[in-house]
Amino acid sequence: MTTSSPNIAFHDLVDTLRSALVVLDSSLRVTSANQPFYRLFQVEAGATENRILFDLGDGHWDIPSLRDRLERAMTQDHSLDAFEVEHDFPSIGRRVFSLNARRLPPTEDHPAYLLLAIDDITTEREASRESERAWRLAQTIVDTVRDPMVILEGDMTVASVNRAFLNLFQVTETQVMARPLKDLGEGQWNVSALGALLDKVVPDERAFDGFEIEDEFPALGRRIFKINARKVHRPGNHVTRLLVVFEDVTEARLVERHRDILAAELAHRIKNSLQIITSFVSFEIRRAAEPCIDGYRAMQARIAAVAELYDVISQSSALGPVPVQPYLNGIAASIHSSLIGKAADIEILVEAEPLLIDADKAVSVGLIVNELATNAVKHAFPDGAGRILLSFERRDDEVLLTVQDDGVGHDQTRNSGARSGLGSRYVEAFVKQLGATMARATGANGTTMTVKLPMSILAEAADDHAASPLMAPDGVRYPI
Repeated sequence: MTTSSPNIAFHDLVDTLRSALVVLDSSLRVTSANQPFYRLFQVEAGATENRILFDLGDGHWDIPSLRDRLERAMTQDHSLDAFEVEHDFPSIGRRVFSLNARRLPPTEDHPAYLLLAIDDITTEREASRESERAWRLAQTIVDTVRDPMVILEGDMTVASVNRAFLNLFQVTETQVMARPLKDLGEGQWNVSALGALLDKVVPDERAFDGFEIEDEFPALGRRIFKINARKVHRPGNHVTRLLVVFEDVTEARLVERHRDILAAELAHRIKNSLQIITSFVSFEIRRAAEPCIDGYRAMQARIAAVAELYDVISQSSALGPVPVQPYLNGIAASIHSSLIGKAADIEILVEAEPLLIDADKAVSVGLIVNELATNAVKHAFPDGAGRILLSFERRDDEVLLTVQDDGVGHDQTRNSGARSGLGSRYVEAFVKQLGATMARATGANGTTMTVKLPMSILAEAADDHAASPLMAPDGVRYPI
């Protein structure tokens, strides 16, 4: 290094830096450079020092705009920041460099110098360009998707939109870009619940699917949209955005609603038909001989239990999951009206958690309840007074169905005949069909029948391939 350069302590300092540094005098001649510079450009000090910067190599620094900026930095104390040079350099190939320059004011020991830092940003630029290519490809793919899509910034303003969105809602990019989602259209997307979900997508890494909005849309009329959202990253610049997809499900929802109406109407008609059958049975009871009456009444209660299922379905307007509480209430009312009769002091209560059971398993559950409660009515209260409790609850990994009475109780000997009766065989068959188990506890304070059902009985764990709700278990025939 020449003696006109800054003092040796300064050079010791710059040699420890990772950036390539050169020191230029007032004529932009290289007075010195640090070791990272020589290693980066694979040159010797003799081929660099005391030469004008623009004459180095094959003239790759001889750029008019760079010359102008450096001259102003030296004479007018202007800074040079992030000036990029891309070139095929001897020995090292094509590179992209970022240049930053600062003027070192003169002192008593040396004149003014210009310190030029050169950083190799080739890798970053290649990554950025690849990111841009990938982003443009992604945008092209998004534009080919049929569902409307928007990409939102963190502040919920629109950063990008695909053609499907513009075409469906008949808007232009100018009307959409950089505007908050909630302000688009006539405020149809300004829904607090939707805003709360979108706010959690980025910080909580929480995507969501199936949020539905039904509203009147300009030029479209009444529509139903299902909205899905995901967090997306743009590689290279660490920008996080939200991809929001709008699926028009209007036609599907209208079909479902029409289907539900038809299903409810069908359930209502089935219920009415079953009630007509129970009326015929009531007529036969009045004409039947005494030994046949109990059989007719048992059959009437079983038909009423099935009819109650369709009554609940018809009121829910869909052939879907059955709410337990109203279902058991209806069965209890049917038993009371058909079997208890004048024994008005027998009370049937229902305690059920707000659970839903599959419609295809509800008949079996209802008939189990009917048979167990009917048995209690017949045998637990010789004096015609007492209480029967029907309960349904979820406990740990199973569901408990309990029929409990506060009657006289009965021992194994007295019930050996009853257990072999037709009603008991029905119960055992239905319990087996549901994959359940049944236990009995009896004593002086009454009898408790507990059926432990699998969690699959509940609607959220439904088995799509279960038996039809009107199918009797194998080996069981209903008496006529």
